[in-house]
Amino acid sequence: MGDTITTAARPCNAAIQGFEDVKPMVFAGIYPIDNDDYEDLRDSLEKLQLNDASLVYEPETSLALGFGFRCGFLGMLHLEIIQERLEREFDMSVITTVPNVSYYAYTKGKNGGKTLMNNPADMPDPSLLDAIEEPFIKAQIITKPEYIGPIISLCIDKRGVIKNQNYLSPTRVELAFELPLAEIVFDFYDRLKSISRGYASFDYHITGYQASDLVKLDILLNGEKVDAFSALIHRSKAYGLGRRLCEKLKDLLPRQQFVVAIQAAIGAKVIARETISAMRKDVTAKCYGGDISRKRKLLEKQKEGKKKMRQIGTVEVPQHAFLAVLKLND
Repeated sequence: MGDTITTAARPCNAAIQGFEDVKPMVFAGIYPIDNDDYEDLRDSLEKLQLNDASLVYEPETSLALGFGFRCGFLGMLHLEIIQERLEREFDMSVITTVPNVSYYAYTKGKNGGKTLMNNPADMPDPSLLDAIEEPFIKAQIITKPEYIGPIISLCIDKRGVIKNQNYLSPTRVELAFELPLAEIVFDFYDRLKSISRGYASFDYHITGYQASDLVKLDILLNGEKVDAFSALIHRSKAYGLGRRLCEKLKDLLPRQQFVVAIQAAIGAKVIARETISAMRKDVTAKCYGGDISRKRKLLEKQKEGKKKMRQIGTVEVPQHAFLAVLKLND
């Protein structure tokens, strides 16, 4: 982990050189369900960091979720482990947001300028937006020759460009790619290990920011935005991710007494939709024969009740739904 172990009798003058800090592969926000637990969450993360040096965190705020922390993890499995430890060891119930990176937004007009966006909620009004820059990296992958094809396909799917290919030995090859950082913080590392059967090593460093065609994807439940599901994503991938998010949430959210509409939207334009039907009671079961108008009256009364419920009802999103959304393949 980079610690230098020495003796009290003959201490060394300096730490052994050559070690680097662990680079997080996944970034996500962790927020307490109750804002009063913010300080307890801070203490819990400090204690976890004592025996897990790869955990990186800094304070972050969200309009919908309140005060929380922006955390860096080695991968999706590491994220799950940290969340599980927070619940089991510290009895902390938290909400984890969709992984993301930091962007620069350029606005036009006399008050225009350069703004740092740490989460999708910081995105300026689209009518004032001039351009968005995202961080790019130079990635170095060392693997066996038989896995070159699947790895190149994975990187191209992640908007990557191959820069170099070098055979270090008959059994090892080095691949260099230019990739958007946003494409690797989601599930890239896990997929790389899967397609290479664990025989691929991965390292990267930031090369700078480049302008990209990015949009903010929002998820709405009955017209209300869920801030934890919002994401900044390349326009070419927005429809596919929005469709998968809606389908996944339809399977995960419990049915209500009213119809629940799940929508994926870019600004005011809805690009995908799923509907969870309402739980219904057979109100005509007690009617045996007689005039059909009586059954119609009961059904109309039920319909009006469902409509009123939808107007005043709220949809509770269980924590396992947030975690399941994080596992979606980008």
